[in-house]
Amino acid sequence: MKRKWTFSMDMTDPATMLVERNKAPKGCELVNPFRTGRHSPSDLVELAREIQLADNTVRATACGKLQVIAEQVRFLQQQAQRVLEEARDDQQRHHAHCNFKRVPGHVYHLYRRPSGEAYWSMLSPREWGAGMPEQEYLGPFRLEHDMSWTPGDRLEQRSAELAQLTGLLDAGARGGGVSIGRALMMDTDP
Repeated sequence: MKRKWTFSMDMTDPATMLVERNKAPKGCELVNPFRTGRHSPSDLVELAREIQLADNTVRATACGKLQVIAEQVRFLQQQAQRVLEEARDDQQRHHAHCNFKRVPGHVYHLYRRPSGEAYWSMLSPREWGAGMPEQEYLGPFRLEHDMSWTPGDRLEQRSAELAQLTGLLDAGARGGGVSIGRALMMDTDP
């Protein structure tokens, strides 16, 4: 006579339990251990599905976060490149010849002679008039207090940014309600 194999519904064997069970915590049996230990044969399959779903969710979440970080890194690299280019340009402008003391906050005009020598002047091409020597006009620049140069086409934007930041500093010094988010909502594109 053959015996039919049956799946044991009472999984009280410690080798097959997923989580250690204490049938009587502190000596008091709270529930029927036979009823709480009964599992269906598909429970392991369901558990495996849940674990797979959790793994997929964790992987997708991590990939999403890494993608955001990668975008931020690319943005920071672009910002760093822009800072380096601006520093190089400012350094070249500071090396241009000048026969007067440059004062932060003033606008000066940059020219290049036919020999290739760059120099600063207080006179614009309009102020030179007909007596302007043969030279290339490179544009107006304002010397900022941080010793950087703002090109003439960005003067209005830079002035607006500085006014916003000055207002933010003044409001903070007075102890007023400062909306940093609103104060920093400025266009930072060059």
